[in-house]
Amino acid sequence: MEISGIYRTFVPNFNRFIYIIMAKYESKIKLIPAAVEAVYAKLSNLENLRPILENAASNPMVAEKMKEAGQDPAQLEKLKDIQLTPDSVAIPAPMVGTIALSIIEREENKCIKFQTDQSPVEANLWIQVLPTSEISTPYATPGTKIRVTLKAELNMMMKMMIGKKLEGGIDKFADMLAMLPY
Repeated sequence: MEISGIYRTFVPNFNRFIYIIMAKYESKIKLIPAAVEAVYAKLSNLENLRPILENAASNPMVAEKMKEAGQDPAQLEKLKDIQLTPDSVAIPAPMVGTIALSIIEREENKCIKFQTDQSPVEANLWIQVLPTSEISTPYATPGTKIRVTLKAELNMMMKMMIGKKLEGGIDKFADMLAMLPY
């Protein structure tokens, strides 16, 4: 986690200033045994993820893995509530409402940048992809390195409450992206 800037803002409801921190969280680099073109093509159009969500919601193996991890498999039903378009995703979140992200920039075979449209905090998310020879695909083409980065504007209290969860969540998100079929 890196802090790139602190600024002060006035909150009229509380009649006081609060300090906002621009916090940066990065996943570890993950390796994918697929060509960078295939990875980018899958992730740059969010509708490509719809079959994966539908399959996960009805797959008994996924439910079993969730039980093993101590999670409630009934949560898989909530995957059906996720709304996807080619450029945006809206995820219902308990106690927060809907969290919506949209793609704001695509750099072919390099990066996909998102911003929050609807969220309790302002945030940007980057999915960076890079060809690598560290891993090869079944077709003897280079594999792909992937890294996920999140920059979020958090006040000190929110940073203390959710900072560690964001740090772990970004890494788990990168793991999930690395396990997708490309």
